Amino acid sequence: MQALGQILLFTFAGGVISVLLAAALSMGASAASVPLLVSFAVGTLLGAVFLDILPYALASARSPQITSATVLAGLLLFFVLEKLVLWRHCHQRDCEAHDPGHGHSHGHGGRSAGALILLGDTFHNFVDGVLVAAAFLADTQLGVVTALAILAHEVPQELSNFLILLDSGFSRARALAWNLASGLAMVVGGALAWLALTPLVQWVPSLVAIAAASMLYVAVADLIPGLHRRVAPADALFQTLLIGLGVTTIWLVGVLAHRFGA
Repeated sequence: MQALGQILLFTFAGGVISVLLAAALSMGASAASVPLLVSFAVGTLLGAVFLDILPYALASARSPQITSATVLAGLLLFFVLEKLVLWRHCHQRDCEAHDPGHGHSHGHGGRSAGALILLGDTFHNFVDGVLVAAAFLADTQLGVVTALAILAHEVPQELSNFLILLDSGFSRARALAWNLASGLAMVVGGALAWLALTPLVQWVPSLVAIAAASMLYVAVADLIPGLHRRVAPADALFQTLLIGLGVTTIWLVGVLAHRFGA
């Protein structure tokens, strides 16, 4: 039951607190500040994958080749899901979901754009809940690091979603309510995964490998291309420093979690 409590706590933080933080930031922050959060999120995702999640998956798997194949299959799976507009909303050049601060066309797409955002984000949050649960069932420290990385990339994502919903005609109250409802899907995913995975512990290493694929795909395919829109040397330097700060944060969390017996 301790694992369930941790899963519920951290999925709530990732799915609900991230929405509240994004809503608060949207009140006084411009869309131009989103890339700063995205740079830090990239660092936390890459740090979580290469410093904690992949090492655990490789060490606990029966075969490193099977683990590597699982990561590869996960990357291909997320590519296909994204093409089906079920993962990360859309990937067109002028997609509102990925360009909240550049060239917003007010009213373009209307409420249908907002509905698409909510559909994709609900699915995304549910899957994140499953991955957090798998990480906690594997190892508490791994669960904490995974949840922190998800929280870090959820804040800029939810900020982007919030801006898009406002642009689609939602009031601030409705945008917040719908985003919170979507965020609760992470808690539901975590709880259902705990019920399903507890008797099927042998599947946990594979799901941890899929978690690594998920974070790697989001960082490399979704977030980093957006950072390349800013080509000035000062922007590149600042982005690199923030990515490094994200990686360092994950490393410090792992060290502290290990030291205090998490």
